[in-house]
Amino acid sequence: MTFLVENKWAILIGLEVLAWSSTFFLFYARYGLRSNFWFKIGTVLFFITGVIPQVVMGIINFIANREIDIFTIVIVLLIIYGATIGKKQVKKIDAWAQRKFHRD
Repeated sequence: MTFLVENKWAILIGLEVLAWSSTFFLFYARYGLRSNFWFKIGTVLFFITGVIPQVVMGIINFIANREIDIFTIVIVLLIIYGATIGKKQVKKIDAWAQRKFHRD
């Protein structure tokens, strides 16, 4: 647990990169590959790299420090962003992906 707390920012940034990569893979699988199987794999990857680890990292950080610090606030803000504004941005990316991979 010490490793996670000491490297929390690097881990969070890495997880965010993986989560966004998973998001783009979702759209590629859905529109480029037209594969429900790979779309489902991408969805699982998104949750494994995005939502779940962020919540776990926030909980571990809070337990280790016994206080709400800037890291915990950033985690909460990321989750709020993902549930609000992030949904709108993902819809825009979805529309872009539909246009990009549309085959006549």
